[in-house]
Amino acid sequence: MDTLTLDQIRVFLSVVDEGSFPKAAKSLRRAQSAVTYAIRKLEAEIGVPLFDRSAYRSVLTPAGCALVTRARRIAEEAGAFREQARGLASGLEAELRIVLDALYPIPQIFDALRAFTEQFPTVPPRLYVASLGAAANLVIDGTCTIGLLPSNIAQLTALRLTPLTTIHFCPVVSPFHPLATIQGIIEPHLLRQHVQLVLTDASTLTAGKDWGVLSSRTWRLADLGAKKSMLLAGLGWGNMPTHMVEDEIKDGRLTVIQPGGSDPLKALVLGAAYNSEHSLGPAGRWILNYLTSVASVGK
Repeated sequence: MDTLTLDQIRVFLSVVDEGSFPKAAKSLRRAQSAVTYAIRKLEAEIGVPLFDRSAYRSVLTPAGCALVTRARRIAEEAGAFREQARGLASGLEAELRIVLDALYPIPQIFDALRAFTEQFPTVPPRLYVASLGAAANLVIDGTCTIGLLPSNIAQLTALRLTPLTTIHFCPVVSPFHPLATIQGIIEPHLLRQHVQLVLTDASTLTAGKDWGVLSSRTWRLADLGAKKSMLLAGLGWGNMPTHMVEDEIKDGRLTVIQPGGSDPLKALVLGAAYNSEHSLGPAGRWILNYLTSVASVGK
């Protein structure tokens, strides 16, 4: 079977789809004898008959029925190979790597991914999720082309950032936490008596940087989901993106509090960032332009 060719697969599928050798020959713009020869040569190479020619109309044999699905897969993969090779030759990226900060509302990227796939069917997206400096570093070192990052993180780097959306925060605790019983503004000296759960990361980029930290007692977590779970368990209080805790607030599993202090975290602008030292390819430029066109900042 070393001489099996894509042309033989194409002829085989044409006979199946057209329903007869004469119609396949017409579709392929070949002589019927050439189509017949190609099928016989293919059958000789694989060692089984593909068509039963004993009746007026040729029909697939059981072996032919079993192999037709795989033949279609081979033809599809060959077509995808050809299209991707053409894209790569024209400068199109092999894949588009995007990192989302854990704060970013993931549903906001879905429409962009759908449109991107229609525009660039041969470029698969690869998505990473990381927090704070860890997310920015993936763009800085070239692992990712685009980062959907908070503006305060991008300001610590040389990344170019286009604002896309505003994330609002609310300070919450479990309804069973002592702070949940305090009505109105909670004085700083009371906040300092309780553990504040703070999102952090292991990168040097954010070392020594704190945003919205009001308590002298902090537990630091590198995972936003873990932070939410610990808030629900009553292990402390903390700021959370409002879109991530709306349901828990509505059903009473989390309570909004009003911390007093000079550095409340109320909102952050998130945007699309890229490293200007790494030129964007066609796919990268397209996704950046799309995200910018649907940006909700200021709307």
